[in-house]
Amino acid sequence: MADKQQPLPAFNVIGLTRQYGEGAAAVHALQGIDLQIPASALVVLLGPSGSGKSTLLNIMGGLDHASSGECWFFDQALHQFSEKALSLYRRQNVGFVFQFYNLMPSLTARENVELVTEIADSPMAADEALALVGLDHRLDHFPAQLSGGEQQRVAIARAIAKNPTLLLCDEPTGALDSATGRTVLKVLQQVNQQLGTTVLIVTHAAATAEMADRVIHFADGKIREVIENPAPVPAEQIVW
Repeated sequence: MADKQQPLPAFNVIGLTRQYGEGAAAVHALQGIDLQIPASALVVLLGPSGSGKSTLLNIMGGLDHASSGECWFFDQALHQFSEKALSLYRRQNVGFVFQFYNLMPSLTARENVELVTEIADSPMAADEALALVGLDHRLDHFPAQLSGGEQQRVAIARAIAKNPTLLLCDEPTGALDSATGRTVLKVLQQVNQQLGTTVLIVTHAAATAEMADRVIHFADGKIREVIENPAPVPAEQIVW
């Protein structure tokens, strides 16, 4: 009897490099990365500034091109995509959450989320997305009327409202205090567990590793260590 075929990983990265500039002034942001990310995993990328983790996230998200190597999203060769193809990839598959919330100040929480639902192929309702992040009571509030943590949760709702396969988070708690940060991380963990979304979190906060299925340690443009966590803890128990 033939062996059951293994499912494709969400990402398969082979020999990936990224160089900015030329000659003596060149910056080697990634230096031959090999990596697999399982589908529906919650993965934390740890490392100091300049270690390459955000560069890798941007390539996976279709915001940047690798200099060489391969980056596969399931069976799609992102390293061969044109700018137009990458734009469609981002639209159909990727939700982004950044350190700064990038909300439109003149729009309510609901309207900020609706900006995405209007262009997505199969979105959830804005009210549903905001309810998932615990803000169903703040639908008609403007960003200036929300705390930093609430604004970040609106940004998460906006990202997940398009029903993305992939949620990429670059320092999502970087502008928040630890208590508020735990609330945001709890939302990201719930999105992963309830929707099956593959979630990648770039962070400096080492304690965040406790909630991850897999932790990838970066240094000097290389992966130093990959740790599998058999028993991720609830995000609200993290202390940093």
